[in-house]
Amino acid sequence: MADIGFGMKGPNLGIDRVWAFAVALPLFIALFDSGQAAETVRFALGALGHTGVFIAFAVLAVGFLKASGSEALLAKAFEGREVRMIAMAALLGGLSPFCSCEVIPFIAALLAVGAPLSAVMAFWLASPLMDPAMFLITAGTLGTGFAVAKTVAAVGLGLLGGAIVYLFKTSPVFVDPLKTAPVKSCCGCGPSQPFKGKPVLKFWGDAVRRDVFRRTVIENALFLGKWLFIAYMFEAVMLAYVPAEMVAGVLGGEGLRPIFLGALVGAPAYLNGYAAVPLVDALLAQGMSQGAAMSFVLAGGVSCIPAAIAVWALVKPRVFAAYIGIAMLGALLAGLIWGAVT
Repeated sequence: MADIGFGMKGPNLGIDRVWAFAVALPLFIALFDSGQAAETVRFALGALGHTGVFIAFAVLAVGFLKASGSEALLAKAFEGREVRMIAMAALLGGLSPFCSCEVIPFIAALLAVGAPLSAVMAFWLASPLMDPAMFLITAGTLGTGFAVAKTVAAVGLGLLGGAIVYLFKTSPVFVDPLKTAPVKSCCGCGPSQPFKGKPVLKFWGDAVRRDVFRRTVIENALFLGKWLFIAYMFEAVMLAYVPAEMVAGVLGGEGLRPIFLGALVGAPAYLNGYAAVPLVDALLAQGMSQGAAMSFVLAGGVSCIPAAIAVWALVKPRVFAAYIGIAMLGALLAGLIWGAVT
């Protein structure tokens, strides 16, 4: 599951600030370099055309999962023995297509009734890093190998976090983890009670489910379109103005240093999982190492604002600090492994 934050509208005017920024960016570039402004838009439109088939398949797949009620399967990850829960939570967290904020009420309810923090941590760590839409876009831009490796790393990071919490669950860090304040969704998607009932795969006979499918497809298509358009424009700007030798000197080469820096830079530079793909593509083209790229997307995905708020909203600061620390450790390990095999 990946984050879908930052798609909010302006406070009073009803203006989507992301679309407004998409229009303003080339206009701003044109103030200094009109030729590059036109090239930036052309590059972004061409890249969108290249990945259009992946976007179309992704939004249709997410629409089907939502309309059929397949979200109900998510709750099964938190049933049974604790070790099994950790494994299932990591697996579903890394593959499910729902935003971090959307599951806040669900996770809050699970924690309140005694679901183990270890399984919840596994889910939280894996969930912002991969989903079907992100897999297709990553595969279309960075290659299937990178997409598969990131998926494996997402599940592995969830397993790592779940195992650490399980082994140290009686420590002062993880005892009594919950805040007492009530929590709400942070990105506007709100609690929709999507995790109950039995999935209905042949949903098209139900008018309500057809409407869910239609709205989900439109909303996700617009969301992916605006963020990828901006991201591709940033990629064009980076390729035009950021010296390749500078990127190669900082984030290129072998060893721990570029991987550590990739994780360190990823945390503040990460907008969301979809926008990060073209950014990483540009950095790789300018000399970023494969290991640094993997640590960048993992550390940035877990620490990005929507994912982090989902955790901060529910648990005490010491648990949140453990969440970030485990994410950084997992990102470094995954970067070292991916860098060694590529």
